[in-house]
Amino acid sequence: MKLIDAHTHVQLRQFNPDRDEVIKRAVEQDIWMVNVGTTRKDSQAAVDLCEAYAEGVFASIGQHPDEREIFDYDWYMRTGAHEKVVAIGECGLDYYRVEPHLFNDERDRQIELFQQHIELAKELGKPLMVHCREAFSDVKSVMRKEIGDLSADVPGILHFFTGTKEDAKTFLDFGFMFTFGGLITFNREFDEILRYIPKERIMIETDAPFVTPDPYRGKRNEPAYVIEVAKALAEVRRAPFEDVCKQTTQNAKSAFGI
Repeated sequence: MKLIDAHTHVQLRQFNPDRDEVIKRAVEQDIWMVNVGTTRKDSQAAVDLCEAYAEGVFASIGQHPDEREIFDYDWYMRTGAHEKVVAIGECGLDYYRVEPHLFNDERDRQIELFQQHIELAKELGKPLMVHCREAFSDVKSVMRKEIGDLSADVPGILHFFTGTKEDAKTFLDFGFMFTFGGLITFNREFDEILRYIPKERIMIETDAPFVTPDPYRGKRNEPAYVIEVAKALAEVRRAPFEDVCKQTTQNAKSAFGI
């Protein structure tokens, strides 16, 4: 049964010892993946993986809001045209670690970086892969100004969504999809949100190597474990597991143009 891990990072150094085995383990189980870049270097590494595998491996390229390297717009534009680059990001806003006395400057820097990704998405006609932590108000404010100019069928994906029902409603109105990961296998805090968001708007992810789901907690996460997220989603939504697999896979195909 095919599944798509909509947000993972198998290109990162944590997978250096056995990256090929990890990818093959997933693909042999009919689990495809989108490897998401957080810097130019690991965005390129994600694209390189696409080219190394005939099927099942895709990329999203971008710069995480915490990263402070110079954003090479021209490189991202050229690389974003690759047929297996299916989204722009990981981009967005993250105020979690911002010191209060630096907040205004850091907020401005992150918003400017986010807007550069939005311009890329507009020009390339690809969805945004959005990271948002403790910044939902500003992400919504930015998107309200920009949403009308995004041409992708699905303008954006909110990765690892942890917002409120009100936040969810706003992004549903924008046409966004939402991904959920290993957290929902052991934390019941998001059950109401998981039942509120329409089934046509939910995708599953691992965010590997981070946030490993039950029953593998304590180990490095990997795309093959996305099946545990599907099981948890089926349980919370009181839906047949097979239906959840089919729906989330179709959602990912629609969002990414796969």
